[in-house]
Amino acid sequence: MLFSSITFLYWFLPLVVVLYFIIPRPGGSLLWRNLLLFIASIVFYALVEPLFVLVMLSQTILGWFFCLLIDRWRGKPAGRPIFIVSLVVVLSALLFFKYSDFFIQNLNLLLHSQFALLALALPLGISFYTFQILSYLIDLYNGKVSLQKNLLLFATYVTLFAQLIAGPIVRYSVVEEQLTSRAHSLDGFVRGFRRFTIGLGKKVLIANTLGQLVELARSEIHLGASGAGLPVGHLGEQSVLFALLFLVAFTLQIYFDFSGYSDMAIGLGLAFGFKFPENFNYPLISKNLTEFWRRWHMTMSYWFRDYVYIPLGGSRVSPPRHFINIFVVWMVTGFWHGAGWNFILWGLYMAVFLLVEKYLVGRLLGRLPGFVSHIYLLVLLMLSWILFESANLTEAQELLFALVGQGSAGLAGTASIYYLQSYLLVMVIAAIGCTPLPARAVVWIVDKSRRVGQCLMAVLESAYLGCLLIVVTAFLVDGSFNPFIYFRF
Repeated sequence: MLFSSITFLYWFLPLVVVLYFIIPRPGGSLLWRNLLLFIASIVFYALVEPLFVLVMLSQTILGWFFCLLIDRWRGKPAGRPIFIVSLVVVLSALLFFKYSDFFIQNLNLLLHSQFALLALALPLGISFYTFQILSYLIDLYNGKVSLQKNLLLFATYVTLFAQLIAGPIVRYSVVEEQLTSRAHSLDGFVRGFRRFTIGLGKKVLIANTLGQLVELARSEIHLGASGAGLPVGHLGEQSVLFALLFLVAFTLQIYFDFSGYSDMAIGLGLAFGFKFPENFNYPLISKNLTEFWRRWHMTMSYWFRDYVYIPLGGSRVSPPRHFINIFVVWMVTGFWHGAGWNFILWGLYMAVFLLVEKYLVGRLLGRLPGFVSHIYLLVLLMLSWILFESANLTEAQELLFALVGQGSAGLAGTASIYYLQSYLLVMVIAAIGCTPLPARAVVWIVDKSRRVGQCLMAVLESAYLGCLLIVVTAFLVDGSFNPFIYFRF
């Protein structure tokens, strides 16, 4: 089930909200409300993947069991071996489902063997809930959080449907107190609904529309490169303009898609009394790659920083060792995103340019005019998507050839010009929307409109959100299925 689906918006979510707030709280206890959230999360997941819900539940129970063992043996000779075994066991499901075929394929190439691929489906959200369990195990072992003996509370933390599928990656320390004593208010619910609706609009109206252009450009470039028989309506144009359209559209699509999901997750959390961490801070206005990764998917960046980079020694080591640390972290980061060499190369690409910024051009970038360093960041970022978004290295090569003018259509063709004209408005809106300008405009309007009274402003805001929800619903009824990009990671 998707957040951006009619079933979720008009059946599942309203039912859960109504039941949640009519459930009594004897003595202020949140037991029954947490139980409802856990059951709702299981139903939410089972409606999408009824078999893989067992994987999620088994991972949750295993994580809780290992937490008990780690707490029991921490500080004793058996403590560290138990901790290491717990990490291996919890990671094993992710490695099995996500990377089995990758390892088999490379083993076949290395040994010239013919082992059959397993062709396993990837359970939704497994990368995210595995990381949440791992972070708790590590923090518990290091004495940074207390033991959660209550299986229901631990399971609610791991499986909470608000952020189960694609984050943000919420650490137990963030919600530890909220699981038993979070506050509920009308103001919190309204702010949550506002945040959710805005995220929904970002996903459905902008990301989905840009996604259409991405798919069109990808298919035309690929068909133009292959020279295969072209389906009706496909010109197979491999031009520079089509490659640029693909990269610009994908850059904006993945931002609005993923930040829209994060907005919806954070909004749902607020509605139920949880305060999840922010995941995006206008990353596309960054002026270098280092700044970009401080603003993009922040909970993932912080996770790798705290649980991989710092344990390796971070930056407080010799330059050669620092190089190794950066390459290891970004190779793992790339591999986390997908089981393919293109993702590993994408991670190493990021590592190279992060090191170049730190040791060679960092001061120069700081002295350049802001717009120049901003263009530098966007060029680096869009070039990285060639590896990230391509299904394999062959597709990446086709896109790169088109980008440098080696394609069959040269600079531009009839199809690319047509699609540029068709999607230019939404790209301009998206380009403005990924900056702080809209938020600043809203603040300015609210500040200047205080004279009209808070009541009228509340009515106008409600009308705006209502209209936005109606428009989104119309798009969902009339549109095609378009899952969140990060579902596959």
